[in-house]
Parts: sequence; C-alpha cells; structure tokens
Amino acid sequence: MDPSKIRKKIGRFRILTIGRANAGKTTILQRVCNTRDNPEIRNGAGKLIDPALLKASRERGLHDIENEMVFQSNPGFVFHDSRGFEAGGESEFDKVKAFIASRSKKTRLTDQLHVIWYCIPMDEECRSFTAGEIKFFSQCDTGSIPVMVLFTKFDALYDIEFAKLEENGTSWKDAQELAPKHAEESFAKGPQLTFLYHSKEIQRPPKCHVCLPNMDKDHADCGSLIERTAAILDNEVLQQLFVSTQRTNLELCMKYAVERTLSNDSDDHEKIIGQVGSWFPHIYVVRLLILSGMLIQVIARRS
Repeated sequence: MDPSKIRKKIGRFRILTIGRANAGKTTILQRVCNTRDNPEIRNGAGKLIDPALLKASRERGLHDIENEMVFQSNPGFVFHDSRGFEAGGESEFDKVKAFIASRSKKTRLTDQLHVIWYCIPMDEECRSFTAGEIKFFSQCDTGSIPVMVLFTKFDALYDIEFAKLEENGTSWKDAQELAPKHAEESFAKGPQLTFLYHSKEIQRPPKCHVCLPNMDKDHADCGSLIERTAAILDNEVLQQLFVSTQRTNLELCMKYAVERTLSNDSDDHEKIIGQVGSWFPHIYVVRLLILSGMLIQVIARRS
C-alpha cells in the first residue's frame, strides 16, 4: 500500500514508553521528533492538559497512562508514558497490563498500540534489572505488540572503560577513542544481555535491544533506534507508516522506498516517482533533489 494512503487511513504511529524515573525517556522522544521542545499532552478525550495541572498531579503521585504526548515537530507520532513499576509497585504494573490489553482489543489500527520501548538506564551503580522489570518480561503478555529494550545513558559505561584503559597504561587520548568500542564489546558479553535473553526468569524477552549513548548532546544520533524499530515490525502496513513518519533517518526512507518500488513491476515513470516520493512526505526540498536519482537507480536495476 502507498505510504501516503496508509498515513491518511491510520493517522499516527502509537508508542508506549516504560521506564524508571530519570531513564532519559523524554530526551529520547525529543531526539526521535527532532526537537528540544516539550510535548503537548492531551487526555483520552483529546482535550489539551495544562502543564501546571500535570506537574501538580505528578507531585501528588498521580499519573495517567492514557494521556497522549505529541511533539509539534512531528505530530505523526503519539506517545504514552508509564513511570516504571518501582514508582507505583503492583498498581502501576496492573495499569500497564490493562492498558496494553485494552489497546490490543481496539478495532481500529490507529487506536492500537504499535510498539513498546522499555527504557533501562546504564548510569545507575547497580546496572541490574529491578524486580519490576523482571516482572514485566516474565508476566506481561504484549501479544503481537513488539517490545524493544532501550539501554539509555549508555555513555556512562564509556567512563568505566576509560578508567580501566588508563589504569592499564593507555594514554588519555587513546583511552578516549577506545572507550566506546570497549564498552560495547564488554556489554555484549556481559550479564545484562545474558540475563535478558537467556535467563529462566525471563519468559517474555524483548524482540531486540539498542544502546543509546549521549542522547542529551546536540550531535545525538537515534538512527539505530529508528532502524531496529522498523525491523521488528511484522506488520508491513505499520512498518511503512513508521518509516515514512520518522524524519531523522533519511537513509532508511531511501532504503525502503527503493526496495518497495523495485518489488513493483510497473514501468510507468510517473507512477514510480509517486511511489518513491510517498516515503518522503515531510522532506519537500530534499525530495525534489533525490527523486530523479532514485528513479535512475530503479530503472537501471530493471534493465
């Protein structure tokens, strides 16, 4: 189906974020939507909520997972937020389960939950899974909704590896350069991933995970998050909606646009241009520049 028709029919891509306090969730959502602004928040009826009222509710320990967060820089995404289960214990866990189950029963695809991002920060001293997180991956049935773990604040592990390198006599400059790679390699073989994917306690492991360092920096890159989210979507319609909605990874749009166009047997150049262009609904200037080049690639591959 044409991505432009999918967007018209479904509307928005819906994501639930779960995570402890200070897990960096809002920062990541800002990166995904390419903004520094705070989102607008509306209740389940679509009414805009005053930020002052929200702040007062949080201070009283109140939180509504049904509230929708939308960034004006990309209104194609709608986010729901859970505080993480250490904040509300059994009550919060039950609310999340009920929310997921309720959204799964919605008849319209636009009202359903499309993916879950579970954020786990790496800057805490223990860096281990909480009881609430273990409970979620053991007991929470998300059905067909894919779950991805986001290991946030991953750059905290860079500091650990940097210190180890310096202790072993590596120069400051080389240690700075080598620390990220060492952190990634150490983490890949470490206890967190072994536990997450191979422990008997984890009955419902995530589809995949992604490590996100330096999301608070101006040069932050959330490309890996976008790519892996697209990859775990089994529903092709949702995959097309997600890829054409996100605006931070142009290469991903190009990849899917070319692949989907090549799979079509049409030789109508205008139709091909329309199909390719529908993957770039928000990039008007770039769209004009790349369409001719992509069309040449498509025609060349056909010949």
